[in-house]
Amino acid sequence: MSDPVLFEDTFTITAINPLKYDRVSRLTCTSSDNYTTFTLDVNTEIYPCAVGESISLAIASTLSLDGKDSVDWRQVGTGEQSLADDYDYVCHGKVYRFEEGSTSGNMAVFISFGGLLLYLEGPYKKTAPLRIDYVYLLLKK
Repeated sequence: MSDPVLFEDTFTITAINPLKYDRVSRLTCTSSDNYTTFTLDVNTEIYPCAVGESISLAIASTLSLDGKDSVDWRQVGTGEQSLADDYDYVCHGKVYRFEEGSTSGNMAVFISFGGLLLYLEGPYKKTAPLRIDYVYLLLKK
């Protein structure tokens, strides 16, 4: 068995930009240690957020609790236990770009969840496991 969670941290929402879309806002968040930041487009109609709130972000390779690819995101809620059961907001997406971060030793990861984008920047050691094609984003307050 392997751990399906590739990245996990707790963040504080520092800004919310409602952009030009009706139900989507761009969250800007900073980790408690101030080393990791992310910007994420979220459907705020189904997952409302406020500046100052604390949220937990996890990125996983699969929703299966044992790390196998046995749980498909389309089957979540059909009786089988999954990682998604512990979170409020779950998306499936594609990692499409990596680049050097804005500070030395940091790496930036770009992920698209059907057009909703995530830009995650943090220490290379924490972000290196994200060098795979498809991931699940999991959020909870």
